[in-house]
Amino acid sequence: MLRLSLLPFHRFPISSHFLNLSPKSTMAVSASYTTSSHSSSKLLFRQLFEKESSTYTYLLADVSHPDKPALLIDPVDKTVERDLSLVKELGLKLVYAMNTHVHADHVTGTGLIKSKLDGVKSVISRASKSKADHLIEAGDKIYFGDMFLEVRATPGHTLGCVTYVTGDGPNQPQPRMAFTGDAVLIRGCGRTDFQGGSSDQLYESVHSQIFTLPKDTLIYPAHDYKGFTVWNHLISISSLPSKSWQLLMPHVFLDAG
Repeated sequence: MLRLSLLPFHRFPISSHFLNLSPKSTMAVSASYTTSSHSSSKLLFRQLFEKESSTYTYLLADVSHPDKPALLIDPVDKTVERDLSLVKELGLKLVYAMNTHVHADHVTGTGLIKSKLDGVKSVISRASKSKADHLIEAGDKIYFGDMFLEVRATPGHTLGCVTYVTGDGPNQPQPRMAFTGDAVLIRGCGRTDFQGGSSDQLYESVHSQIFTLPKDTLIYPAHDYKGFTVWNHLISISSLPSKSWQLLMPHVFLDAG
């Protein structure tokens, strides 16, 4: 069941454009998929890669629940068989196929997944103006078993971009994980020259919705082109030399290529 509720968010008056941080701020792991360690033993997590579009797809499941409900974030059409084979191999029940935004560089696998597996519901933001079984908005919660993802609106790359953040609570995985789509990449952000893109809006989204998360939050983007898999953003930013903080000032931010 998809249960939705509203959450408060912090907003600050900020503006402009592109983020690029020190290489020291990146944790690099090379693998076709990786697993992440969390204090909660409930979460099963897999990070999967599609090399042609350099896209990450994420599989999450509550393995402590009798049904082992699972969801996929940003599936790609070319790797649907791989993803569904993994779901079957792990004994999971896929309930949601979700997108962080409407992708310009690949075809989403959501429709194919629904045609091959009964009961799966598609999820995308209402602001994307796209079609899905569930149109979500900022503040919604998406439950899979006893675990949930919070929805944070992070427009700028496109109007409909959202970030999915693992829940905050004693029974939720720690550290928290943020699936940022193309809003925040590792050491950078998504381009803003697509229809509906705005560098000012993206800057505000990143600062108000991503940088306000706990310092140990793990950032998992929709793409990476240099072999990186995860970024611990706030600890990295707080440890930068003082001059590096100038990178966060509006006058030096440029649109990503």
